[in-house]
This record gives sequence, C-alpha cells and structure tokens, in this order.
Amino acid sequence: MTPLKALGGTSDILPEEALRWQKLETTARRVLNLYGYREIRTPLIEEAAVFTSSLGEAAEIVTKQMYLFQDRGGRQVVLRPEGTASVVRAFIEHGMDKTGGLTRFYYLGPMFRAERPQAGRKRQFHQLGVEVFGSSSPYQDVEVIALLMQLLENFGIEKNVMLMLNNLGCPDDRPTIQKELRASFLPHVPDLCQDCKQRLEVNPLRILDCKNPKCRSIAQEKITMKAWERWLCKSCNEHFGKVITALKKINIEPNLSPDLVRGLDYYTRTAFEVIYPGLGAQNAIGGGGRYDNLVELLGGAATPAIGFALGLERVLMAQEADGLTANDKMVSPLVFVATVSSAQIPNGLELVEALRAQGIAASANLEDRPLKRQLEQAAKANSSGTVLILGEDEVKQNVVMVKNLATGQQTKEPLGTIVEKLKGEILRPSASG
Repeated sequence: MTPLKALGGTSDILPEEALRWQKLETTARRVLNLYGYREIRTPLIEEAAVFTSSLGEAAEIVTKQMYLFQDRGGRQVVLRPEGTASVVRAFIEHGMDKTGGLTRFYYLGPMFRAERPQAGRKRQFHQLGVEVFGSSSPYQDVEVIALLMQLLENFGIEKNVMLMLNNLGCPDDRPTIQKELRASFLPHVPDLCQDCKQRLEVNPLRILDCKNPKCRSIAQEKITMKAWERWLCKSCNEHFGKVITALKKINIEPNLSPDLVRGLDYYTRTAFEVIYPGLGAQNAIGGGGRYDNLVELLGGAATPAIGFALGLERVLMAQEADGLTANDKMVSPLVFVATVSSAQIPNGLELVEALRAQGIAASANLEDRPLKRQLEQAAKANSSGTVLILGEDEVKQNVVMVKNLATGQQTKEPLGTIVEKLKGEILRPSASG
C-alpha cells in the first residue's frame, strides 16, 4: 500500500511546532480579553448562500477558491473560506441584531480555500479574527486598528510591519466608483489579464485586487487618493479624515493606499491591511475594514460593523524572519518518575498522579525498562532535570530518591513532603531560569 500523506496544501502541526501556536494563541486571548472581546465558535461547514450572498459573486474567493459541494441531503455547502460571514450569520440567527448595543467577538480556527499551495498560502490555513457590531463611529475603526497593532506588538513583529489604509465609500458612492474605474481602465484593456477584462464589465473594483503585475502597475498609476476623494460623498470623506487624525493621535501612522480594496465586496468606508515586506509576494499578514451593510444583506436588522482577520501562519513566518523562534516552550518542565524494577511501577504511577494533582507536571515510566534507559528518556522529555527514583528500598522506607540530571547529585526525601520540597526548592531554579 502506498504510504498515506496529508493532502496537498495542508500540513500536520507537530508537538514542538504546536508549542509556538499555543504561545501565539495564549498571547492573543490575553490581549483580546483586555479589549473586552468574547470568543465565538462557528461551524467549519456552512450553507453556500452564507458566502455567495456576502462576498460578491465576482470575488475571487467565490469564483475560484471556495470548497463548494453538495452533501448527502442535496444541499450546497461550503468549507468556510473566511470568518466574518459565518459570524454575521450567527449574529442574526441568534437574534443579537435585535438587541442593540455594542457586541465584540473574536474567533480562532481553520479556513479553507482551493488555492495553489505556496509559502504563506495553504488550502487549510488558520485565522484570528475580530468583529464588532453596533457602532458606526470612526473612532471604533481606530480602536479596532489599535487592537490589531497591539496584537502585532505582543507577537513581537510590530517594528517591521506597515499599516495600509484606504476609504472605499458607501453604497451610494458605488455607481460613481464603478463608472470612474471603468473609464480609467478602458484605455488599458489590451494590457489587462483575462480575469480583469471580465472584471471590467462585472465589477471593476476587483481589478484593484488583482495580483497580476501588469494589472497592479496600471492600477497604481491610474488610481490615487485624490481620485477616491472626488468619487466619495462628503460624509465618507469626513469619516475617513477622523480615522486618520485619531490614528495619529495614538501614534499609529497609516500608509494611504489607493489600490487597497481587500478581496471581498462587503467592505465599506475604512479598509486596512497590515503587510510584512520581508515575506515576499505573500506579505499581507492580515487586514479588514468596515462592513456596515452586511448584516442587513444577510437578512438581519441594519447594524454597522467592523472587523479584521490575521493569518496565523504568516504571523509565525514573520516571527521567524525576526528571529523570534527561541523560548517557545509553553509547557511546564516535567518531573520524571523512574522505577528500578517493574515491581515498583504501580508505586510510580501512584506518585506521578499525586504530583499532577498538586499542579506539578510529571511523567512516569510505565514499561519494564532498565533504569539507564529511563534516565535517557527523562532527558529527552522536556524534563526539568529532576528525576524521582523508586526502588524496593525506597518503597519500604516510604522515601524517594531525587536525582538532578545536570549535576548527578542524589538525595533521599520523605514521600510525604516531596511535593512541598519540589515546589519550594527543587523546581524553583528551573522555573526561574
């Protein structure tokens, strides 16, 4: 039989690497709690309409990337390609759009897109996202962006990232935007990729999101912030001005980016992205924006909203690029319980369970192995360097031999006080180091 492997574009996260993920997630949860966000967990599988209705039929995610299939009940279902639409669906389904007030959510989990796998872009990837419902204030935009930058600072990568910002206007502005974009790109049709030639007719805004170098070059040449200012209404321009002023007030300097539209049609007004130039072509670590009409579009009460998502694989790549790979261990150092012969294994098991019950991370030998092999095992098991050895004499005397693997020093301690001894003296130097 041919050896089985993970599907292309997916990968296993093995224990040592998982420690880095745990550290990242623990850091994120701490910061999110400080900002008053609560976790929401939505299904990985949704009705296709959740995304086809929200993302826009011309969006590349819908046309090329969604894992769309028919289930056994004949329903069109999707492996979620992003988190916002699912959260909005849950927000509506559970009646939260009717309660008013401010609602803050965050989520962590896998997303799925049928893309060509490459560095920083997998078919199964993981996102940390936040969504805020109930505020149309430009200062809510600023707080959300501040949270994004605070997360990046706590991840240790804030020095080498750039915040990109644009103003996409409101639905009333969209006809003008579409008209002006068509006029801008029409003279360049021969130079556009085949997809963008179609986008020019269906939704020219999507041209700004094209990754083709020629299309990007045309977009960057033709589309300016002054053009956006002319195309948008007074209210949207005032909103954007307040966002920029308030960001600078809290020492966040945005880079205005007229070709930034993000990949989804539901964004309105403020759109933003954080890039890490050192990651090459896939340098967007995360981004988001305001989506004031999405709740109503999906059948809920009109509710302003804003959010963002971070790609966790890319955050980890940025940490590696910054040399932040050391000191990733999240687990407590293990105390290892060894036994001289198989007759003492039940006593060793009793001891290791007593240690765990007192909050001491511990592991034990449960096989009939020579003591030398057990000590080798202890050295490899993220050990604290402390091994508790039980032999026939120790069991009879109700004591345990404590061995320091680093120094080779051995002492006998009463079983009744070993927990106190470990917490008070033996493990403290290891924990502080």
